[in-house]
Formats: sequence, structure tokens, C-alpha cells
Amino acid sequence: MPNAIVVADATQADAGEHRPKATAEQPGQTESSRTVWESGEGIRSGVWEVTPGSFRSTRPEYHEMCQIVSGTATITEDDGSSFEIGPGSLFVTPEGWTGHWQVHETLRKVWVTIPFSALAAPVRSA
Repeated sequence: MPNAIVVADATQADAGEHRPKATAEQPGQTESSRTVWESGEGIRSGVWEVTPGSFRSTRPEYHEMCQIVSGTATITEDDGSSFEIGPGSLFVTPEGWTGHWQVHETLRKVWVTIPFSALAAPVRSA
């Protein structure tokens, strides 16, 4: 991928076609996701949207940084702790994380995933 800045308006960027959410706990929940940038090491960034409902989530072999753009949800970790997220929330789900999402209103986030294997990649200078 060329060395260039990628600019996207996360509030309005096309997140792709909504499809049924594979991990939804009830029928009718949909999601869409579009990658807007990817590095040679597999680090990716994009926009994701999900409709109200609940689902389990895991982070196998990658870390994910999330910035909520719109909507609200409650995330409950496996230890029972929970937190509310909404516009402006910034959080990281580390490699190996598992939890439960309860989406209250259609949620849109900007995400960056970093595969665990990319952490061993040689660092390039700017």
C-alpha cells in the first residue's frame, strides 16, 4: 500500500452492506464493516456498524483499538465487570479478550486491529 495519509469521515463513511451478524444472540441483528487501510504486517483500520441486539465477542490473536462514533452499548467482560460506551469512548480489547456486547442503539466505531504476529515484525523508521 502506498505511503499516504488516508482520510475518511467516520460519521458518514460507507461501512458496506449490512449482513446478519454471525454471533448475534437473536435473529435480525446486522453488521457491516469496511477496511480503509491495511499495512503489509496485517495492521488494519476501518469502520464498523452494528444494529441493536446482543452478541459474544472474542479477540483471537489480535489487539483492537475502538473509537465509538455514534450509538450506545454496554460491554460486559467475562469477570462480570461492565462499562457503557457511546460517542467519544475509546478503548482497547487485547488479544485473547472475550466478552458480551448489548447494543442499545445502532453503534458505529472506528477500529484498528493489530495482529499479535505484527508485534514481532521489524520496526521501520519514519
